[in-house]
Amino acid sequence: MQSGTDVPAGSRPPLLHGVFKGNTRQFCEIPVEFLPSLTFYDTLSYPLFSWQTLLLSSTMHRILITSGPTREYLDPVRYLTNGSSGRMGTALAEAILQQGDMPVIVSGPVAVSYPSEAEVHWVETTEQMLQCCLELFPHCAGVIGAAAPCDFRPVSFSEQKISKPKAGGGITVQFAETPDILAALQRIKRLDQWSIAFALETTDGKHRALEKLKQKCCDFVVLNEPGAINRDEASFHVFDAVGELRSHFIGSKRVFAEELLRLVFAPGTANQCRYL
Repeated sequence: MQSGTDVPAGSRPPLLHGVFKGNTRQFCEIPVEFLPSLTFYDTLSYPLFSWQTLLLSSTMHRILITSGPTREYLDPVRYLTNGSSGRMGTALAEAILQQGDMPVIVSGPVAVSYPSEAEVHWVETTEQMLQCCLELFPHCAGVIGAAAPCDFRPVSFSEQKISKPKAGGGITVQFAETPDILAALQRIKRLDQWSIAFALETTDGKHRALEKLKQKCCDFVVLNEPGAINRDEASFHVFDAVGELRSHFIGSKRVFAEELLRLVFAPGTANQCRYL
């Protein structure tokens, strides 16, 4: 059989199959029609190929997850951030692996450990998270925006640590909005892709969540409260694309992750929320 490097340029199916090297997921291009006929000797033609790849079904879907907080720096040592822990992202990754798909995580700085089988991309700022997601999303079936990226960033960055004013007075910091990641992904979203937003609100939760659903053009929005931060359990309300309450769940984030995935793939779900 022809190896991936022998197939004429432009004729090779652009399908990426993941392989593992330690805890790092790496990729080699393997035309899907070759998979059933691969032998041990054929695999030697593919750098980074391992027999674990044969266990990855050609129907496996890559699901993008944003997770954790982002940081927006004021000076080299100070930054704006929030208390997002990455626990929801971890729960989603575990549930996705359990159903036989591949979680692709774009995460800000967190202390939790993601599953070793997951593909993880580390970022720090909201802009970095956006750029990474724009690169990855076209190769994924859907995106779950579980991260809590900073909504604002300092307009100016000081190259040196800002000292306290000698007179004892305060300082004024001007902020600008950061890009909306899910809204940006919507602009490149295909008809066979879906997206889920998370909305953490303190007041008028349902109204604000439905506003975000509309602004980001998502298929579902998950409403939760500040009490969910850095905890393994929380209360969740899930609304669909027309604003209808589809689930009210109280319990562990791990079990909720399974419930959320069941909603995405449930019979009767709108076409844009399902794999086609």
